[in-house]
Amino acid sequence: MTLETRSTNIFAMSTDEHRDHHGNPEDLKEYIARLDDPGRDEWQRPDVVLAALGITQASVVCEIGTGTGYFALRLAKLAAWVYAIDVEPQLLSLLRERATSAGVHNLTPVLGQPLDPLIPPATCDLILTVNAFHHVPEKAAYLRRLRTSLRPGGRVAIIDFHKRELPVGPPVDHKLARDECLAQIHAAGLRVQRELELLPYQYFFVFGT
Repeated sequence: MTLETRSTNIFAMSTDEHRDHHGNPEDLKEYIARLDDPGRDEWQRPDVVLAALGITQASVVCEIGTGTGYFALRLAKLAAWVYAIDVEPQLLSLLRERATSAGVHNLTPVLGQPLDPLIPPATCDLILTVNAFHHVPEKAAYLRRLRTSLRPGGRVAIIDFHKRELPVGPPVDHKLARDECLAQIHAAGLRVQRELELLPYQYFFVFGT
């Protein structure tokens, strides 16, 4: 079975799917199953992504849109501390359970707001958001808010789906095109340091002040 065929079966979202006010499917159980499906590893390449970000044992990292902890629990193995932000309380409850079961003690789940992740100022060496930035309603303003949470030399990384028909991810009309994302980064007064072409279905920007 090819990567494309398998991904179509495990992660694609239909255009008529009922969604909540955050743009996520209302069937939370099904949504969690999609986020956690082992087939995701093949195209999301989490180990490759995290290796490219150069996280050290001294790093304080924030993940925005943490979901079930797919990246956050991996980040906790690499970093000094992880702030795992989401706007959905049920997902954060699940993440707390998983962190406890895994013996993870360097992760703090945080219930964020749509326009404010509620990260303390000058806290993070890296802020990562994967497949979530397209949900943010006021993108440039949100990025300016993230800027205040960075330590000197800190970085933000955005990974999101290309705006075209893909075997994974949300419908095309829910996606944020690469050039649109880049325009929002520039509008926030931030500078792209690297664009990494490591993923088959997503763009990957790393940027800072």
